[in-house]
Amino acid sequence: MKAEGTARRTIVEVPKPAKRMRRNQHFVLLGSCFAQYMGERFLAEGMDAVCNPLGAAYNPESIAIQVRQSLLSDAPLPVFHFDGKWRCWWANTLLSDTDEARFRTTIGDTFRLLGEALRHADYLIVTLGTNVCYRLKTDGMTVANCHKVPAREFEEVTLPLSVCIDTLSGMMELLRRECPRTQVVFTVSPYRYKKYGLHGSQLAKATLLLAVDELCKRFPETASYFPAYELLLDELRDYCYYADDMIHPGPNAVEHIWNRFKAGIDDAQTGP
Repeated sequence: MKAEGTARRTIVEVPKPAKRMRRNQHFVLLGSCFAQYMGERFLAEGMDAVCNPLGAAYNPESIAIQVRQSLLSDAPLPVFHFDGKWRCWWANTLLSDTDEARFRTTIGDTFRLLGEALRHADYLIVTLGTNVCYRLKTDGMTVANCHKVPAREFEEVTLPLSVCIDTLSGMMELLRRECPRTQVVFTVSPYRYKKYGLHGSQLAKATLLLAVDELCKRFPETASYFPAYELLLDELRDYCYYADDMIHPGPNAVEHIWNRFKAGIDDAQTGP
């Protein structure tokens, strides 16, 4: 990082991805709500982007499960009925239906569409939010969303660094086999999880940052890092860039981070 001089701002250096991005390429964004914010910018720019079709997912295990299931379909979808609606443990609450057959068709189609998008993607952008996940006490399965099912049904698990690395490495190996042309850009959401305590939230972010750093070393040809977390905390570093809750990034922050990301996208259609 370097000082900007009279502007009194610390400028965060943005590493370049392994291959140049172009506007006419295909993008998939998965992960936390910050991925959703960024995906909306892609679409507003008229770019070809698929963003969180299964809803937001926050931890490495949930995201890796969504990627694996969409590409391999090697496990029955964990569909269940709660509070009058059919739901899936690997999807968001927005995907639900009162009719079981219709829901099974919808959720199956959504996973298949994500798989198709991944196979055609030039870039997969993965935004990690936390290393905390929730597992069903009945069988230990990691869920992407708790669907407001009583907390007593889950075990809250803090994934250690080694598990985060192994989980994401497995996802990268799968992508390398099934989607050989896809580059992966990792980001860490700047949203802080106050419910874990601010110190706990920082530990979670540190774990994710260390995991991503290791991933970029293991897969230097296909994995890179975009510093969304540092752009908010180090470059902007002012509460005027936060939403009213003083935890989520505000619209100006999202726009600033998007502009820094967009600067790395080449308008040219072809070239090296």
